[in-house]
Amino acid sequence: MRFAIQSRSLLLPDSDQRFPQLKPGVIYIQDGKISKITPQIDPNFSGQVMDVGEDVVMPGLCDTHVHMNEPGRTEWEGIETATRAAAAGGITTLVDMPLNSIPPTTTVGALELKRASAKKTAYVDYGFWGGVIPGNRQDLEPLIAAGVLGFKAFMIDSGVSEFPMASEEVLKESLPILAKRGVPLLVHAELEGHAEVKHPSPRSYVHYLESRPQSWEVEAIRKIIELAKENKARVHVVHLSASEALKDIEKAKSEKVAITAETCPHYLTLTSEEILDGATHFKCAPPIRENDNREKLWEGLDRGLISFIVSDHSPCTPKLKNFETGDFDSAWGGIAGLQFGLPVIWTEMVKRGLSLGHLSHWMAEATAHFLKIHGKLGRIEVGADADLVVWDPKAQFVLEETQILHRHKVTPYLGKKLQGVVKKTFVRGQEVYCDGKLNGPLGQEVKRESA
Repeated sequence: MRFAIQSRSLLLPDSDQRFPQLKPGVIYIQDGKISKITPQIDPNFSGQVMDVGEDVVMPGLCDTHVHMNEPGRTEWEGIETATRAAAAGGITTLVDMPLNSIPPTTTVGALELKRASAKKTAYVDYGFWGGVIPGNRQDLEPLIAAGVLGFKAFMIDSGVSEFPMASEEVLKESLPILAKRGVPLLVHAELEGHAEVKHPSPRSYVHYLESRPQSWEVEAIRKIIELAKENKARVHVVHLSASEALKDIEKAKSEKVAITAETCPHYLTLTSEEILDGATHFKCAPPIRENDNREKLWEGLDRGLISFIVSDHSPCTPKLKNFETGDFDSAWGGIAGLQFGLPVIWTEMVKRGLSLGHLSHWMAEATAHFLKIHGKLGRIEVGADADLVVWDPKAQFVLEETQILHRHKVTPYLGKKLQGVVKKTFVRGQEVYCDGKLNGPLGQEVKRESA
């Protein structure tokens, strides 16, 4: 297949700038790859030319933190519904977390079950994280050989019995294996300790916030930095919410510890001050914190202490959110927002005067670089996979239930006025989404460069 996309607003790498810049031009696509980029259409080009006018053409987003929950808990989500939502949101590659599905991805057999489902139903490209749990040390090498992109561990109760927390001893015996093979360990970094809860009502969001203080994240991150040093291992902090941990991350980076961190749209756009009592659809772990904390997370992104933004799309059935009682203690913790990460973050960036280049770097290039996978560069560059999103960054809409393609319509963004409308999404040069219509499944599994 051979065609070209012309736009007055291509987001292209610029050697003189830290972030990509908008420029007019033409992207030529052949056999799923970007074959050439020119300022104007080549008069000798005989293929189809798609002129998208002023719409921005940007690298497709890469989301490395998604719970698709298949097999075993597809009533929460599923590969088909998650990847359809991803395509509509401009996401061309995502990576599935190892827990919430039954069985979890802690053995090669469980990985193959997921692969079988994804091969038939995924609309965008996908990869898999393996899991580190007590008793599966012998499964780590086989999972690496089978192609997982890295491993996830919980330093606190995960909430599901199939994926128990990894003690310090479990991490110590696992990290040398991962370090030897050059794959990262992703950690849910909370260590349960003292929590001074002054608000006793479980319907109070402040009660929930007090029950998981920043100190839990800080202590866990200090421990994982220590273990990374001892084992010369790559470690990654998922869904960072505690800005107090940034100084520890900064110090570790200055000491050449291979540590990275991510944060999520809900931590960057929502604040605890706005969450009403009983509004359990805002519950996630770690929790959404105060406005001052949010501002410091944005500073951490700007300074490179936080490497990128991912969804942590963690849906469940509406019943598990306990809307009738509004009980935060027993409600399932997780935010569903995979489809709307781009407009949610862009809406906030517009308020802050940040550029499209920032958006592309934090949600496409940095995540793709973290994965180190064939063809996925997160940049519009010759030789890269033609993973592209065409969208209007000026268009606004109010999020309504009818627009949501996740399995369930529960999200804290419902009813919000957002800016940025996705028009087309291309996966390896194939149009998987166009103005509300989906074409697929088209997804393929992505592989590590060293695999």
